[in-house]
Amino acid sequence: MKILCVLGSPRREGNSATIARRFIDTAKSLGAEVQVYELNRMNYRGCQGCGSCKTKTDKCATMDDLTQVLEAVPEADVILIASPVYYQEVPGQVKCFLDRLYSFMPPNYLQTGAASRVPAGKKVVFITTQGAPETAMAELATRYSNMFKRVLGAGEVRTLRAGGVGGGGVVINVPEKYLQQAEELARAVCA
Repeated sequence: MKILCVLGSPRREGNSATIARRFIDTAKSLGAEVQVYELNRMNYRGCQGCGSCKTKTDKCATMDDLTQVLEAVPEADVILIASPVYYQEVPGQVKCFLDRLYSFMPPNYLQTGAASRVPAGKKVVFITTQGAPETAMAELATRYSNMFKRVLGAGEVRTLRAGGVGGGGVVINVPEKYLQQAEELARAVCA
């Protein structure tokens, strides 16, 4: 099993990365091959709105560090995206990555209902962390889950929303319950 992990936190040891690493370690222990990309350590741009992926090529025409991540998407069985929640949204690093996924949609997909260029049936795991204790970011998780189903051809999207971790720029110890949930998710996805 191939897992593509996209870490969206600007902090290497941030809460979302910590939870994702428990997922990764568990998946590796189950024999999964894992590629990890830390968006904040990469040089890339968001979607340029050039339309080349709909008119001239079947992939994103922008060539930068994100190219290797986008090339890994079709080959992955599981795509793990881990992100903090800032101002009730994913941070810019993640949003730029998500916007570039647009290149997987074929021309006229809105008119024709055509499926993604990504092979159908992928599993997507979306981990979010936030300082606020309530995990009322359900609309964020739902919105992106729907996008993952459409753009990535995901047959299954699982979410883990961790509330009350961090906030105010402070990384705190992630409660064991969230680490345990990450481990359980890895076991379920890798089964």
